Amino acid sequence: MTPARAFMVACGAFCLTPWASVQVALGMGIALALLGLTAWNKRAKALSRLLIQISIVLLGFWISLSDVARAGASGALFSGLLIVATFALGAALARLFATDAKLSALLSSGTAICGGSAIAATGATIRASDTQISVALVLVFVLNTVAVYAFPPLGHALGLSQQQFGAWAAVAVHDVANLVATAKVYGDQALADATVIKLTRVLWLAPICLALGWWFADRGSREGGLSAPARGGPLSRLFSIVPWFVLGFVLASLLRTLLDRYAPGLNAGSLAEHLRTVSKTLLTLALFFIGCGLSRKAIGAVGLKPMLHGTILWVIISVGALLLIRATVS
Repeated sequence: MTPARAFMVACGAFCLTPWASVQVALGMGIALALLGLTAWNKRAKALSRLLIQISIVLLGFWISLSDVARAGASGALFSGLLIVATFALGAALARLFATDAKLSALLSSGTAICGGSAIAATGATIRASDTQISVALVLVFVLNTVAVYAFPPLGHALGLSQQQFGAWAAVAVHDVANLVATAKVYGDQALADATVIKLTRVLWLAPICLALGWWFADRGSREGGLSAPARGGPLSRLFSIVPWFVLGFVLASLLRTLLDRYAPGLNAGSLAEHLRTVSKTLLTLALFFIGCGLSRKAIGAVGLKPMLHGTILWVIISVGALLLIRATVS
């Protein structure tokens, strides 16, 4: 085994330990790629997509529809309107900055739903490149880090209640793990509210992937691209676009709901936490492989505009949500 392969195996093994985070894994992958220490590039790319798909299915079991129902119709409507607003604003910024359509979709999905998990799922659905996925992930991780340290003191400075801060954090903090860390610092009620609201947003992952898959397949068909949908009637076209892991995500969520309702003695909540840990571990390894697929040339070709696109999108949505929450939530 060559030194490059041995080093890559060692880093991959570290990604499976509790000490690895998605940020560290992606950073290690990018570092190896820039140093020319990667191997098995085609296999790593294929494996990363499979790991992402499995992790998204497992994430579905963490979401009980009964928990989402407790958020109420108003919470679901609030999440839906913000997601639509995020994608609309993302499309406008894409025109302003001439951002690639797939990269724009990744930035919008990460901001609108659940950060890295949404970017990974969307990227697998629309067949985004490793460079596009990595750029979106890096930006989301940076903004999440800012939120973890800046939001709690900012919330106190603005006099936000526990309920207001929980609702705001659920919108403005992308990833679930960072959301928990941010809201927990503010208080138990903020953590509880933030978790429930985030659940209503994560549940949008399936329809968003479906819509984007349909959009890019249809766009590829019109432009004669490689992503054109399969021939046949609407049903065959639908099955050619809907990723299997999106269906698995929905079924896992439905199974969790049924177990909570009809078999409470099985303690589905505890099982869900274990599966969520497995999901995060698989996603961590997948992001390491995605980072390994980068190159200096690819990173240099991205430019500054996508970074401005993603940052401005996050700032506008965060500030807009804060103003709306302060006006409607006590």
